Amino acid sequence: MNTLRTLVFMGLLTALIVGVGGIFGGREGMIIAFVFALILNGGSYWFSDKIALAAHQAQPIERSEAPVLYEIVERLAAKANIPVPPIYLIPTDSPNAFATGRDPEHSAVAVTAGILRMLNEDELEGVLAHELGHVKNRDVLLTTIAAVMAGVVTMIAQNGLYFAGSRDRGGANPIIMIAAALLAPFAATLINLAISRSREFEADKTGAELCGKPMELASALGKIERGAQVVPMTEGNPAYASLYISNPFPQNWLTNLLSTHPSTAERIHRLQNMQPHNRTH
Repeated sequence: MNTLRTLVFMGLLTALIVGVGGIFGGREGMIIAFVFALILNGGSYWFSDKIALAAHQAQPIERSEAPVLYEIVERLAAKANIPVPPIYLIPTDSPNAFATGRDPEHSAVAVTAGILRMLNEDELEGVLAHELGHVKNRDVLLTTIAAVMAGVVTMIAQNGLYFAGSRDRGGANPIIMIAAALLAPFAATLINLAISRSREFEADKTGAELCGKPMELASALGKIERGAQVVPMTEGNPAYASLYISNPFPQNWLTNLLSTHPSTAERIHRLQNMQPHNRTH
């Protein structure tokens, strides 16, 4: 089912890229966009993890730098019966984490410097269990590809007016071009939204079962949301928000409405309801 969903959403985002290319570049733009989308699809499948990590300037972190982090990841990976993923550090004070990769054998976990300072060990274990829950559930390929391609759609739309204005567009309607520049990122966000919300609930559940600490994960989610409001992530493309355990980018009423994540309050409520089940663990 995940493979079918991946193909469907890749098709939708490919069509969106081609459509935007056609609006800004006519038939030539559509052809270029289609070829680019094919290359992007292949590259996203094989290298989506590297693209996502590079987009956030994530660097490998050594065991000597974070022994507790390694111990937690290794313990949880053993419980989940998946290979231990490489661990990366994102150099930002905004507290967050994400998992990426095409399958459990080719995955990675990234944490920010901010989250290592903010959370205690049990809360950090809850967050990492959530991320390895994504890996165990094989969510990471679909979510990462969607984020990468949505980022490209946003980039094309944002730069389309500039490139269109630098050449004779043969009477292209400027209103349509402006509308495309505004609506293409919106459409990409909707596609990302359709992918991500239900998967966050499932990863919360899987993560809580892996670590046996739903309340610690709930506490971490509350801290991360508050921390991201105080120190939002100002670098990077908001199209990647769906990768993170909580949206790290600056938000307003519109971004909240179109958030790729369910509300933190609802996630915490569901985790609290798991607590009686996990007391015996």
